[in-house]
Amino acid sequence: MRLCVIGAGYVGLVTACCFAEMGNRVVCVERDPFRLARLRRGEVPIYEPGLQPMLREHLASGQLSFTDELAEGVERVEIVFIAVGTPTAEDGSADLSHVLAVAEQLGRTLTRPCLVVDKSTVPVGTAERVAWSIRERLAARGLGFAVRVASNPEFLKEGSAVEDFMRPDRVVLGCDDDESAEQLRRLYAPFLRNHDRVLQMGVRAAEFTKYAANAFLATKISFMNEMAGLCARLGVDIEDVRRGIGSDRRIGTHFIYAGCGYGGSCFPKDVRALIRSAELEGFEPAILRAVEARNALQKTLLIQALREHFNGLLRGRVVALWGLAFKPGTDDLREAPSLVLLDALLAAGARVQACDPVACAGVATRYAEAVASGQLRLGESPYAAVEGADALVLVTEWKQFRQPDFARIRGLMRMPVLFDGRNIYDSAEIAELGFLYRGIGRPQAGRSKAEVA
Repeated sequence: MRLCVIGAGYVGLVTACCFAEMGNRVVCVERDPFRLARLRRGEVPIYEPGLQPMLREHLASGQLSFTDELAEGVERVEIVFIAVGTPTAEDGSADLSHVLAVAEQLGRTLTRPCLVVDKSTVPVGTAERVAWSIRERLAARGLGFAVRVASNPEFLKEGSAVEDFMRPDRVVLGCDDDESAEQLRRLYAPFLRNHDRVLQMGVRAAEFTKYAANAFLATKISFMNEMAGLCARLGVDIEDVRRGIGSDRRIGTHFIYAGCGYGGSCFPKDVRALIRSAELEGFEPAILRAVEARNALQKTLLIQALREHFNGLLRGRVVALWGLAFKPGTDDLREAPSLVLLDALLAAGARVQACDPVACAGVATRYAEAVASGQLRLGESPYAAVEGADALVLVTEWKQFRQPDFARIRGLMRMPVLFDGRNIYDSAEIAELGFLYRGIGRPQAGRSKAEVA
């Protein structure tokens, strides 16, 4: 098929590359000149495993191309995917200005019938607004051909987006007509040869499904974080509780890990947007408000623990941070718990030695003044980060942090104190190595505070 993907951000670029992988001819429209130049050179402007080789292969084959001209992108096209950003507006709602601007441009540019698909995460009713906008402008041009609009929300996890797209656990098609549904089924057929995982529903239901999925996963995380807070007061290890409830098939093992809060471009934004949608309908979203409040509180736990350990005196202390991205497998810093901790440490006068495999460049830009003054030191080596440190804080559970040489680390640190923000370490083993260990919702283990002070 001939496809156009509007927007070469995270979702748009993965979508374009993966459809090209299956032999489709894809033109991706990107208006940012810097990003466009990089993409045409075969450079991926985001960190996503497996994406760059795919991009280069299909650029070379001609299956994939990039342009800043919408008319070029939609020439003889069969399906147009809208994959532009929907950031949070001031009132918490999803900012649809980019989506609606694309709809207006399509109405002024299209010269033949096609299917327009919302790939962006959008509130219920957006497809109807997109369809109206396109049709009004086509009518103003004296064109009466049909442009159908459908919803096809993405369910991609940063760090495994290519795998998620190529082997989806479900494909949600929001279509109000049989022709659109059949066209999208044919497009996705190569991805679903082993098992048909298509879930067809109405457009509005598909739009809501995306929000409900992210809100539910955020709720599971926040529930476990709340249980961890209670466990800490009752002398119970949340890891034992996690294993106990995760064995129940009705609950499952995914998204029930206590930690220092969730971040990223999806969960925080989508929970806020769903809250705002409820408010506009006069419905009180009590659970969603609690999820958002719990996550905001959770992001402060590590700085609270550090202040408690050092009796509120953080000035001049050297704190090592392992992990800056909001999750492993990405360089995305949006809503990352590490930023809350960094802001507080730098404001308190602490010196920070941080490392992350891919996110240091973004942090260096954000904290340029602290880097220039030497208060913040960034690198990729976990051992360099802990040298002379008074405490080590694990924030993002990258694989290279899972089994380090703790004997070496203890020798490098000034004080053997470990704050495990993701509960990835065995507290008893860490304590046996001479560390004071503190996790999230876990009993403290190892040497006493006085012994490591």
